[in-house]
Formats: sequence, C-alpha cells, structure tokens
Amino acid sequence: MTASIIFDPLLPVWLIAALSGMVLTGIALALWRGLSGWALRGLAAVVVIAALAGPVYQQEDREPLSDIVLLVEDQSASQDLAGRSQQTQTSADAIAARLSQRDNTEVRRLQVPDGEDNTGTTLMTVLAEAMAQEPQGRIAGAILLSDGRLHDLDHAPDMPAPLHLLHTGRDADWDRRLTIRNAPAFAILGEEVSMTLTIEDLGAAPQGLTEVPIDISIDGAEAQRFSVPLGEDITLPLKLSHGGRNVLQFTTPAAEGELTDRNNTALIQINGVRDRLSVLLVSGEPHPGGRTWRNLLKSDSSVDLVHFTILRPPEKQDGVPVRELSLIAFPTRELFLEKIEDFDLIIFDRYKRRGILPSIYLDNVRNYVENGGAMLIAAGPDFASADSIYRTPIETIVPARPTARVLERRYRPKVTELGLRHPVTAGLEPDEGSEWGRWLRQIELEAETGQVVMSGADERPLLILDRVGEGRVALLASDHAWLWHRGYEGGGPQLELLRRLAHWMMKEPELEEEALWAEATGQTMRIIRRSLEQEVGDVTIETPSGEIIELPLEEMTPGRHEALFDGPEIGLYRLSQGDQSAVIGLGPAAPVEFEETIASTEALTPLITATGGGAKALSEGVPRIRTVRAGRPAAGRGWIGITPRGAYETRSVTQLPLMPGWLVLLLTLSLILAGWLREGRR
Repeated sequence: MTASIIFDPLLPVWLIAALSGMVLTGIALALWRGLSGWALRGLAAVVVIAALAGPVYQQEDREPLSDIVLLVEDQSASQDLAGRSQQTQTSADAIAARLSQRDNTEVRRLQVPDGEDNTGTTLMTVLAEAMAQEPQGRIAGAILLSDGRLHDLDHAPDMPAPLHLLHTGRDADWDRRLTIRNAPAFAILGEEVSMTLTIEDLGAAPQGLTEVPIDISIDGAEAQRFSVPLGEDITLPLKLSHGGRNVLQFTTPAAEGELTDRNNTALIQINGVRDRLSVLLVSGEPHPGGRTWRNLLKSDSSVDLVHFTILRPPEKQDGVPVRELSLIAFPTRELFLEKIEDFDLIIFDRYKRRGILPSIYLDNVRNYVENGGAMLIAAGPDFASADSIYRTPIETIVPARPTARVLERRYRPKVTELGLRHPVTAGLEPDEGSEWGRWLRQIELEAETGQVVMSGADERPLLILDRVGEGRVALLASDHAWLWHRGYEGGGPQLELLRRLAHWMMKEPELEEEALWAEATGQTMRIIRRSLEQEVGDVTIETPSGEIIELPLEEMTPGRHEALFDGPEIGLYRLSQGDQSAVIGLGPAAPVEFEETIASTEALTPLITATGGGAKALSEGVPRIRTVRAGRPAAGRGWIGITPRGAYETRSVTQLPLMPGWLVLLLTLSLILAGWLREGRR
C-alpha cells in the first residue's frame, strides 16, 4: 500500500490562481487599512481556495512487476564458423541461469535465424520486434551474443536500458576473401570488358605472402590457374566467346587455418549480346517481294545491311552508257573475296547466274558457310532454270535439288510435324478456325539433307533448314512471302517468320533447336530442354557439393520440355541431358554472411556507448551481472550491468477528499463570523 496527496481542481488552474491573487490583494488592503479581522477573513478565503484545489488523500494497492532482460542469440551462418555456435549456446545458458537466480527478473531468450534471400544477419530487427512486444518500462537491459557482423543496423530500436555485446571469435582468427567488382550484366561479343578482382587476407593472417593462386573457369569448363598479387586490385580484361549466358567462376584455393572458404569463390553471369549484325543482300532482279527482305532487315536497328539489286545483266545490249547503269558499282571482289568474313548472313533473293559473280566467288561463299557463316536462298523461277544458282560451286551446301518444275497454283503454307517442334516455326501455326493466306507459286524441290519445317503445294518442301560444317543454310522455295505482308486473303506471320529465320541463321541462342538452359528465381531454377526429338530423357543435375540428381522433364509445348528444381545450396550447378550441357549459378557464390567473417564490435559500438553498456569477448569468459542505477556506467572489468526499472501494476485505488463540502462551509462561516465579531468589539 502506498499513500499520497493529490489535487483534483474544481476550476481551471488559471482561474484559481486569479482568485488567489484577488484574495492576497484583499488581505494586503485590509492590513494596510488596519482592519482587526483581516487575518480571520483571509483564512476564510484561503479555506475556499484550498477547497477549489480539490485535495484528495489517495491510497494505491500496487503489485511490483519483474524486470525483463532480453538475451539475443545470433544463429546466422557466420556463427557456424570456428565453434562460435557452441560458444554462443554455452554462454547463453550460463547467462540465462545467472539472470534467473536474480530476484524480480525475467529472461526473454531470442534467436536470430540465418537471413532468407541473402539478407544477412537481422540482429536489430529481432531486437526491435521483441521490444515492441514488451512494456518499455520493464526492460532492464539487452544482451547480444553475436560475432558483431549484422546487416540491419538501420533498424536499431531506442534502448531504455543498457545494451551489451558479448562477441564470439578469437584474436587469432583470419580469413581470405575474393571479391569481384564492376562485373557487367551484359557485354557485347568481341568487345573487351573489364572487371576488378581483389584477394585479401583479413584478421590475424600469416605474414610474408605476396602472391596467391586463382582458378578461372568459363561455363563449367576445366579451370585454368594463374598467380595474382595478394591485397591488390587486379583489372581483368575479358572478351565473351559466345552469345547468351556466360558463367565465369573465380576461385582461390582454401588456405590452412582460415575461417572458411565460402568467400573464396566469385560467380559471375554475363549475357553476351551482339552489337551489330552485318547482312549482305543480293537481289537478282526487281520483283514485287524485293523490298520484303530489305524492310525486314532495315527495321532492326541492330542490323547493318548492304543491299545490291542487279537491274541490268552484262549481256544486255541496249546502248545505255556504262556510267549511267548504276549509282554505285557492284564491288564483287571486295565483298566476296576480301570482306566476306565480315558478314553474319548472306541472302540471295531470286539470284541466278549472269556472269556477275564468277565461280571463284561462289566457291568462296561455300567456304564461308562451312567455316561458320550463314546463307539464305529465297528461290524464284530462276532457281528452277538452267541458270540456277544451284548449278554453281554452292551446290554441295544447298539442302535440296530443284526439279526444274515451277508450280503456279494457289496453296496454303503449313508447318510440318517437325516444324511444330523447331524454334523457327514453333507457335506460328494459325489459331483454330482461322487460316493463313495462300501463296501463288512454289519451286518443286527434292530434299536431300536438312530439316523441312514448312510445306506447300501437295506437301512438297517449302522451307528447309540445314547445318553445313560450322555454318547454316536455309532454302525458301517461293518468292511469294510478300503476299502475307500485303494481307492477301488475311495474310500470315510473314514478319515473325522471316525474323526468326534470319536470327536462327545468325546463331542466336534462343533459337537453337537443340538446347539446354535454366532460368533462376532465387534458389529455384526452371530447367528448359528444347529438342526436335519426341522424347527426351531425365536431366542430370550436379550440385555444388558434387551430389548427382536425376530429374524427369515434362513436355510443355511441342519441342519444349521443362522441370522445376529447388537448389539446396548456393553455388554453381551443372546440367546435362543427352549431348547438351549447361551451367547456372544459384545465389551469390559468396553470400553476404561471409563477406565479413572476423568478429568485430565496430558496428555496434555507437549504440552500446549511448546506453552505457559494454562489449566483451566471450573468449575471456562469461562476465558477471550487476545491478546499476539509471544513468550510471553499466559495464566494467569482468562484469556487465542491468538497470532495475521498479515497474508495478496498480490493483486498486482509494481516494478520500481532505476538504469535504460541509467542512469547508463550516470553517468558512466560522472564520467569517469570528472576523465580524472581532471587528464589532473594536
């Protein structure tokens, strides 16, 4: 039970103060005038003023509340190094036992889990959430058991009591770390990009070492070892070898005695893109579809197009001066002998032999294709004639032989069963209930090699794709694709078909008919296998730790098989299925938890100092716990302190007015009457 006197004014305080001033003025005036009853009348006024202040005698029935100490245990990944986890657990048990033995003290034990999605140690977040669930007036202190490496310092709460850090780790700890900076997400093929690599030793590292080995692997291939200076920034010039995703892994071997090798690896994934695609388009003669290819290629800002149209054959004798035959002479030697390797694609649109390109030039075109180039033939009636380009040295790389027959009748192009699975034509077929517009001419072919992905009149080959050596060849047996562009009978996907065709020939990775790759979202990867085969086997997954997993693939659309896989580890995964292979990295090779592994108090020192707390090393033993008053230092040699808060819960309150109305009335009247009698006797 506690007792006190409180005031519950009947009038506003300012009004009571004004009345008190008037009373004092009246008493002073009476005293100055020499009135004999001034004291009694003044006492009567004071009784009234005191009654207006509402004095109350209050008794409270209070129940003391215990103090709360927050004990926060860091269980993040960096705490698993060098026995820190066991050190933390043992110390937490000892501190909890000591606090439990103290009178009027409760312990709240909190665990900080390993951060999800590579968020790191959320020490302050856990502390703030715990404080939000407890009354601030009962928190007597907080004790953190951690290595001091946290990643949410901006979430630190306002501490009403001392904050202490008992940090794990030893003075002899050291670690080697590899970091890559300035790694681009995209890079242009053939152009050099630079990254900065640094290998440094942290903590009590061995002295005298100036160089360390590093292994560099590209796309999971066998690593090559180099030697680099220790503790210096190294600029790495790099040129990507292929388009699409390039996976680069940098690793420095683990050294004896270092805390961990989790930060000895850097995994970089860069997408290789082409800067400009160079295309040579040779049109044999003007025709209604002559602008189709030009418009398609010019619409792509990444394509550099060189286009020549042969308007007049050399054998034509019409008396036109040579200087008026063309604005620019056809530089055949330069294009087909000297600069041919600079082109990514050569298109012959209704071209036939006219003596403009000698056999040696066309033989060079054949060599260009076999060595990795690409050639597309858009055939018209000229392809079936005696002057056909087929009857030149390029015959050996053309996938079909013309029969010399030209079919002049209406037909609807169709995607073949194989074409439904090929990325050039997959998904192009018209919706149910609709049809493509018809074409009016087709060159009859006898397919000899390659893949027939579209058919025309009487199921004859219309579009044939083939690989020759390192290069690619496509043959379109009609010059009427432009009818779709004009919307004839509803048209068709002319632009998309020709775009895909051109990009397949220029070896764009997303249009490979046999491919295996994966797309990562967090720790989940979507494995995609594209194939022309009806059935594909299981995909083999090799995890970073070397575990082999077989996973079945499900056909989602014709030619496209997929599977979802949740990676159990962070690092490089190797995928293989049949003769296809791929690599992908899940998460960072060096998680944020292992960027800094040496225990430190630096980040938390400002917070600890502001509350009067202290930072102690658990390697020196578990400190004693003392009671300190608020505002006093709460840490010393071998001890830390908590501040009792004296919190309580009021169970009941009893109030008794000190000046009830009847008593005020009696005293006031008595004093006024006594003053009147006093003045009357005088």
